[in-house]
Amino acid sequence: MYDSIVIGAGIAGSVVARQLAEKGNRKVLVMEKRDHIGGNCYDRPDAYGILVHEYGPHIFHTSMEDVFAYLSRFTEWNLYPDGHQVVAKVHGRLIPVPFNLNTLHMVYEKDLAEELERKLIDAYGEGSRVPIMKLRENPDPQIQDIAQYVYENVFLKYTMKQWGQKPEEISPEVTGRVPVLISYDNRYFQDKYQGVPKDGFTRLFARMLDHADITVQTGVQASKRLEIKEQEILLDNRPFTGDVIYTGALDELYGCRYGRLPYRSLRFDFAHFDSDDFQDGHSVVNYTVSEDFTRITEFKYLTGQEQTNGTTIIREYPFAYSGREGEIPYYAIMNPQNEALYEKYKKLTEPVSNMHLLGRLAEYKYYNIDAMTKKALELADRLIGLA
Repeated sequence: MYDSIVIGAGIAGSVVARQLAEKGNRKVLVMEKRDHIGGNCYDRPDAYGILVHEYGPHIFHTSMEDVFAYLSRFTEWNLYPDGHQVVAKVHGRLIPVPFNLNTLHMVYEKDLAEELERKLIDAYGEGSRVPIMKLRENPDPQIQDIAQYVYENVFLKYTMKQWGQKPEEISPEVTGRVPVLISYDNRYFQDKYQGVPKDGFTRLFARMLDHADITVQTGVQASKRLEIKEQEILLDNRPFTGDVIYTGALDELYGCRYGRLPYRSLRFDFAHFDSDDFQDGHSVVNYTVSEDFTRITEFKYLTGQEQTNGTTIIREYPFAYSGREGEIPYYAIMNPQNEALYEKYKKLTEPVSNMHLLGRLAEYKYYNIDAMTKKALELADRLIGLA
């Protein structure tokens, strides 16, 4: 009945399914273990009519024109005119993050701030992005002072909460994601397009998967229907020779036979208030030196809703993923040991020529939405024979 099977209806699975059906003229079966499409981008109205992101805040940002054009086929956008901006609450004061020249002038008195600004520009160049661990290596005592302030007040405790590790123990790919900016740019991202789908992420996915040759089955545990046996894939105990695109956790596909791949998970606590505002118009406030949670998101400012029925927030509490019922693996903990374990699992798929791994879980990597969209488009083109 089907030419291709896609496991997972998040951004990776949905994009590749649409391309295989639309450009490859394939009949595609999408199996999703949750009772909804959209993966971790899934959003829904809460009891007060406020659109919330069930699995934590998601913001689309990209400078890739082709990716923006592709996704724009399925949604209009609520783009942020001044970009997505985040502040951190540090000892009772809100400061812009990533730490930038505006933050510098808030932290230091005027003459010293101007001197430090000149030093940073001379050392790294105006407009540059400097990872905090690199900034700490600068021999200039005054730049080291800046680095120490950022390290202690913006980076250290937040990182330890988020990852359960010290920054020195974490992959540079992770520590480099929130650099010090040598500019007056308060945007959290520097991409051209920043915002959220105007009607929500779930509707974007629904439109993407709305194709005559795509069948979506939710509430389906793929591991109960799919079996890898030596060099072939069995679907419902019958050989399946079409392409299978797997976007789930690779260790769980094999019953964690070599041990579980480590991830960080998150607990989300939602709260609603009758007041019009909770955090002074800020969509996201990071708690970098206090509290057990890492950040609070106020959804009405994230989505741009004209909402008069109070306001809804979400607090995020990171913890170590254990695989227990209800836990979700969000962030791969990338280090040589874990990557070696992943490679053992990946090696099991190599004899199966029609098995393709795609996405954060299947590849044990971190992807933004735009990068994942791009990779899914490229994989579909290869499978169709267009690349």
